[in-house]
Amino acid sequence: QVQLVESGGGLVQAGASLRLSCAASGLIFKKYAMGWFRQAPGKERDVVAAITASGLTTYYTDSVKGRFTISRDNAKDTVYLQMNSLKPEETAVYYCAASLAWPVLTTKTPNYWGQGIQVSVSS
Repeated sequence: QVQLVESGGGLVQAGASLRLSCAASGLIFKKYAMGWFRQAPGKERDVVAAITASGLTTYYTDSVKGRFTISRDNAKDTVYLQMNSLKPEETAVYYCAASLAWPVLTTKTPNYWGQGIQVSVSS
């Protein structure tokens, strides 16, 4: 079966950095666009960043441009999200998603989801 397993989350202070990883199995990884979504307490799940299957094109929501970087290593079946200068309002559960379709902008598009991982940013 398909599995997407996130790692690298945790509790950090405002201004700190984290790198999230998502290891995929049970699918042909290089055929899937990948995305990172987040869901803060009491809010909807929204896209943070996405990357095409080839890795040649990326998308970022406006609030993270210049601070976050999405990348992928197709040889390792892994997608990453480097998060710099984290803000308290970015406290959320972060989810990895895999999609045969592009763009990956809404929660209706991905074919598969990870379980999510907590990122907490204190002030």
